[in-house]
Amino acid sequence: MLDTISQAFLLVFKLDPEVWSIAFTSILVSSTALIIGVILGLPIGAFLAVAQFPGKKWCITFINTLMSVPTVIIGVLIYLLLSRSGPLGEFGLLFTKSGMIIAQSCLTIPLIAAISRQIISDAWQIHQDTFSALKFKLFHRVKWILWDSRFSLIIVVLLGFSRAISEVGAVMIVGGNIAQHTRTLTTAIALETSKGDLVLSLSLGIVLLIIVFNINVVSYFLKSNAEKKYG
Repeated sequence: MLDTISQAFLLVFKLDPEVWSIAFTSILVSSTALIIGVILGLPIGAFLAVAQFPGKKWCITFINTLMSVPTVIIGVLIYLLLSRSGPLGEFGLLFTKSGMIIAQSCLTIPLIAAISRQIISDAWQIHQDTFSALKFKLFHRVKWILWDSRFSLIIVVLLGFSRAISEVGAVMIVGGNIAQHTRTLTTAIALETSKGDLVLSLSLGIVLLIIVFNINVVSYFLKSNAEKKYG
């Protein structure tokens, strides 16, 4: 076991091309999915937090439910959409990075929308009387709330990235885990472990832990900075 661990660390720190190629694919796909998740998820969360319309509670329940749907189900649904017989089959997105980005976006959008909605809704309730007294218009109210909640929302974004980069089920179904093309850290770990290549599997796991650790460090410092400035 010690020999396997030492060899795994050696692969990581000697910058093994295969290990870092897989890591780069993971970061590229997850970062792109995160950008899409923020562009779509944050406005959805803000809208659900401040707007009043019939069926609002059902929409919130639906968004919250999507967070807990097993990722393999999302993967199967995206597979059906992107397959040759599916409505998007003509675009040839199955077993490509673009298809994996779509799958991960479908996982990050509900997460960012649901958590940001709760954050914005709480802040909205706290400052509602102030807004009414100052006669702020809706646009200015939302803009002020987003700015006031920026540290919490940044942490939500980081959580979205963690959700994307640690995903395995959906991206394996949609991406196919093709070497040098659609293989990510999590899918490669699953494959190499099943093949018995524990050294490569563990080295990929170390890289994934390094990435997630740094995300948590950033989250911690953002939270600490917010608490120092605003109590």
